[in-house]
Amino acid sequence: MTLSATRPFAAGLSRNAIIAGSVVLFHIAALWALQAGLLRRTTEIVVPVAMLSQLIEPPAPKVDLPKPVVLPAPPPVKQPVAKPVVRPRPAPQPVAIADPTPAPAAPIGVTTPQPPAPPAPVMEAPAAPVAPAPAKVELPSSNADYLQNPKPPYPPISKRLGEQGKVIVRVLIGVDGLPQKAELKQSSGFDRLDRVALDTVLKWRYVPGKRGGVAEAMWFNVPINFVLE
Repeated sequence: MTLSATRPFAAGLSRNAIIAGSVVLFHIAALWALQAGLLRRTTEIVVPVAMLSQLIEPPAPKVDLPKPVVLPAPPPVKQPVAKPVVRPRPAPQPVAIADPTPAPAAPIGVTTPQPPAPPAPVMEAPAAPVAPAPAKVELPSSNADYLQNPKPPYPPISKRLGEQGKVIVRVLIGVDGLPQKAELKQSSGFDRLDRVALDTVLKWRYVPGKRGGVAEAMWFNVPINFVLE
């Protein structure tokens, strides 16, 4: 066999070996992939079943409770009615009848006089307090003869003008009969006549006023008339 004849034969063997090796590798890969997929599905199926078996618990058995027993209400108790007690009436007692026959030792027709009851004491009303009588008041006076009081002078100008009238002067008389002060109570309507009247009463002497017989200072009204003759 020559060299040129052996080269095509060697090339054919190597090609067949490559093809056969490729087919074998393909089958191996397919088997591996198939086994890997089955294992994965198996684990996916087994794991949820295990988890479900752990999470799901069987329901608790139902316990039938006994129904409450309703007892009937007791019948009302009747209270005994007390019957009135009838007491028998007492038998009538014998009545004593007075014997009209007097006792032999008792005096006939003689009654013992009863002593009179003492009179009730009469309460005397207390005497009402007697109010003291008011003390007698004696007003001062200027008309006593022993005083010798002169008449008030008539102003000449008032005479010429025809002025006249009545003046009342209020004078405070002391216990000694002397005037202490004077004031005009009623005017005559003319100043000259009023001034003369005030000056005159302050120069007079008076009988002092008295209360209960005791002299005291008092106010006294002195009238003075100015009349043209």
